[in-house]
Amino acid sequence: MNPTRFGIVGGGWRSLFFLQAAQALPDRFEVAGMTVRNETRGQELEDAWRVKTYRTLDELLRINDLRFVVVSVPRAVAPQIISTLAERAIPVLTETPPAPDLAGLLALHDLSKRGARIQVAEQYHLQPLHAARLAFTHSGKLGTVTQAQISIAHGYHGVSLIRKFLGIGFESARITAHRFTSPLIAGPDRSGPPAQERVVQSEQQIAYLDFGKQLGVFDFTGDQYRSWIRSPRLLVRGDRGEISMTRARYLVDYQTPITLDFVRQDAGTNGNLEGYYHKGILAGSEWVYKTLLFDQAVADTRRKRNVMDTSASTGYAERRGCVTLLFHFLHSHLITPRYRRENAERSESGTDEQSGMEARHKCILQSADSLYRKALCLRR
Repeated sequence: MNPTRFGIVGGGWRSLFFLQAAQALPDRFEVAGMTVRNETRGQELEDAWRVKTYRTLDELLRINDLRFVVVSVPRAVAPQIISTLAERAIPVLTETPPAPDLAGLLALHDLSKRGARIQVAEQYHLQPLHAARLAFTHSGKLGTVTQAQISIAHGYHGVSLIRKFLGIGFESARITAHRFTSPLIAGPDRSGPPAQERVVQSEQQIAYLDFGKQLGVFDFTGDQYRSWIRSPRLLVRGDRGEISMTRARYLVDYQTPITLDFVRQDAGTNGNLEGYYHKGILAGSEWVYKTLLFDQAVADTRRKRNVMDTSASTGYAERRGCVTLLFHFLHSHLITPRYRRENAERSESGTDEQSGMEARHKCILQSADSLYRKALCLRR
């Protein structure tokens, strides 16, 4: 099977995760080229990742076998690039957020309604621990879920998790929000650990999203992503149980409470010689998340650290999210639409080869569907 070749627009920190995902799975993905306006930065990426860079989007689009393009640029310029790609009928996987304001988002939505294939790369719910807790939440063990308190990620990421845990779609909410600022000893940032003690002002945002019969509580300060003294928190409650961080409590019946923990399973620890990689997450005796079979390729310590990879300590979940997003994108926007379109064309022509080609396309579609479902830890 030839790898799926895609392009990247942007050479910043987030672009590195897609480079890492492709590097980890060379038989499935290949970065055909990148648009990086800054020539010096482009040369750095070429030297570090052995990928061709271009200064303009037009140059990148001269590559004739691009299956899709990842847009990883600031929100202010993303809509223009997405629109240009949509005009050329090129599928887009765009980083978050895809536009700076409501008007920009609505314009992109209009493009989508007119047939443009655009997917926003919201991936927090695909990270292993979140995926495990979501699977448990929607297994029915918690009963009817009424509340999700999320202190894990900023802005749209946090709200996305609230909606996923509550099962909320486009329902309206009454929102009440506050800010609170307090001093904090600065911790690590993208460049690494602190070089000296320094006091910064930490801004906490707290918001209540009242959906009527369900409540979402957003609580976050940007320091939490890397701070050694500011921890993430999660509480999901239903009428039969709750999840508090990595512990679940629920009722089998009104007299039988059960308590269990979400336990990460890794190979390569305590003398195990499989190599260090993530296998999945157990809740009691049940796998609530199982990794893809090829996950050894994206394990932290089996990969050589690149000098430009400043995310060594926190990048594992992001890389896994990018890998799953790439499979999701293939499934949703490339293989499934192609099968449906070509099947419709064959139905109209009534060719003798229809049944054989249909069988082959179904096999491809089922294979992609299986990979995607494994990536999301869904069982058929």
